[in-house]
Amino acid sequence: MSRHDVAPYPDTEGTTGTENAKGTASAEDAARPTALRLPYRARTVAFTLLCFAVCLAIGAQQWTTLQLGGFDLGIFDQGVRGYAHFGLPVSSLKSHHHEFPPGFSLLGDHFSPVIALMAPLYWLWDDPRSLLLGQALCFAAGVPLIRRIADRCFAGADRRTARRAADLAALVYGLGWPLLVASRGGFHEVAFAVPLTLLMLERGMARQYWASALAGLLLCCTKEDMGLAVGAYGLVLLLRARREPDADRRRPAVRWGLGLLLGGPLASAVAIAKLIPAMGGAPGYYWNYEGLGEDGGSAVANVLTDPTLLVSTFFDAPLKPLLLLWLFGTLFLLPLRSATVLIAVPLLAERVLSSNPNHWSIARHYDAFLWPILLVAALEVLGRHHDRVLTWRLGVAAAAVTVAAALPLGAANLFVPAYWQPKVSEAALQRGAALVPDGASVEADNQAAPRLTARADVVLVDETPRGREYVLIRADKRSFPFKTDREQAARIELLLAHGYRTVWSEDGVFLLHREGDEPVPGEHVPGPDAVPYQEEVPSDVGHNLFRG
Repeated sequence: MSRHDVAPYPDTEGTTGTENAKGTASAEDAARPTALRLPYRARTVAFTLLCFAVCLAIGAQQWTTLQLGGFDLGIFDQGVRGYAHFGLPVSSLKSHHHEFPPGFSLLGDHFSPVIALMAPLYWLWDDPRSLLLGQALCFAAGVPLIRRIADRCFAGADRRTARRAADLAALVYGLGWPLLVASRGGFHEVAFAVPLTLLMLERGMARQYWASALAGLLLCCTKEDMGLAVGAYGLVLLLRARREPDADRRRPAVRWGLGLLLGGPLASAVAIAKLIPAMGGAPGYYWNYEGLGEDGGSAVANVLTDPTLLVSTFFDAPLKPLLLLWLFGTLFLLPLRSATVLIAVPLLAERVLSSNPNHWSIARHYDAFLWPILLVAALEVLGRHHDRVLTWRLGVAAAAVTVAAALPLGAANLFVPAYWQPKVSEAALQRGAALVPDGASVEADNQAAPRLTARADVVLVDETPRGREYVLIRADKRSFPFKTDREQAARIELLLAHGYRTVWSEDGVFLLHREGDEPVPGEHVPGPDAVPYQEEVPSDVGHNLFRG
């Protein structure tokens, strides 16, 4: 780590990036027609609206084509609807499928109370698409913050360079592939993690440490592991405070840095050990690190005894090093020259050391947690060397690569009419869901579940019959969590032989209705003694960086 990397930020409070430290403009700027030079705030609004529109359009396209399932949009829809009615975030989709006992809420799955902030949207529009709207708003809220961060990083540059840096940062942030991929996946708690991370970093740059710490506290409420990232940010503040020559400025940085370094991991520990089990969660439910040990304690002991275990675990699957190569390579390794990248270390370690293949690809929302950290780190490096032509060209090239990568990962599909039409099977699911009466209890195909959560009592149709009034299921196309479509066809035969009849069928989709009280073999509803489980990851997951 170089001396420049840990040097404190220049005083930039109150600057907008439209002028440099001397407040002068270049001759080229002065000669440019006024009509071609939009005011700073107008450009901020324009980039914010662009980010919002693209993220919302991608989510809307996925909804229209029935690509958003009960796992996870339906789960969050049920949970936020619980908050909207001033109750706990209960999800029958999650609790029944994974066999959680009665009393379980989503706070026992991941500690994400911050998603309660989505509840007011449901007072205006009680629909799962409210979450897609809310997530697009959250992502767009990061645009003004990333522009302010760019302003601070380029405070010593001339006006033209600073303005270009702020515009480029906003464009790359808002159209970067991590946000677009997250938008394709429906709604997740990452919606709040992105702007809160940016707020924590931006307020830290402004030396408003109390506001930075408040953002860090809210970040701890987005997901139980985010306290580790907050703690890493505390370490970054301590490292940079060492190079601060002014004692009056150094002391608060040290004080707040130490508080975050200790408080962040403590918050994670309390959430994992106390709060999640108190909400019906199973201790160790998400322990996916069997290569290191059976639990956290044994993993620490094993690593201390044999540190090479970390290296061997990192290389036990080809996608793990490829993931890191993609994340840093698309940014031309620029983030590695900033101490801010340390904030990403615990989040990356969680994924590359995991034995769950779902964590290794870029096809899910996990990279959006890292996106604000990596982008800010790159901006810091570019800002320190803004007068070097080669460094600036690297930054422009990284921006071009990042935005270009977004095209095949979601953006390009927006302009193809065929991608706005559901396929035959999904269209049939939509028609079948419309036939389920309001208030009915139903076992639903994963892709159809979000169409029913607002007006019916929905659980996922899975390997265990639940005895519901209606069952909406496909027979000739595999749906989560079934391993083969043959299993689904066998389920239909089983139900028809034990009290159900077909009330509608089209294009391989069946809507069955229960006519009597005859029990179905294997029928089961989780009780007080239920033992939660995780389904086995299919063998075709974990072999493709871009598809998972």
